[in-house]
Amino acid sequence: MNKDIIVVTTYDIGDIIIKEHIGLVQGSTVRARNLGSDFLANIKNIVGGELVGYSKLLQTSREQAYSRMIEDAKSKEADAILGFRFQTSTIAQGAAEILAYGTAVKIK
Repeated sequence: MNKDIIVVTTYDIGDIIIKEHIGLVQGSTVRARNLGSDFLANIKNIVGGELVGYSKLLQTSREQAYSRMIEDAKSKEADAILGFRFQTSTIAQGAAEILAYGTAVKIK
């Protein structure tokens, strides 16, 4: 099954009729920082500026969590995901979980 899934942050999709609420779909990843990134981040704390290594790590993590949420929705034969959100939680010192979630639905 290779169909596109509509993903919105709202709880409706314009004039599209929702014919069934499937339920929660989610995808997550847990990532840890590395020693090199931590060293450079400490230097940036002194001189200021963007922590590029962390920005790239978070972007990759969000993409992976989002992709896993889409796969969860496809496995449940959903057409769309409503109320899409990201959430971040600290799991351990230096490690965080990125969670993508929403409500899977079938539309007409």
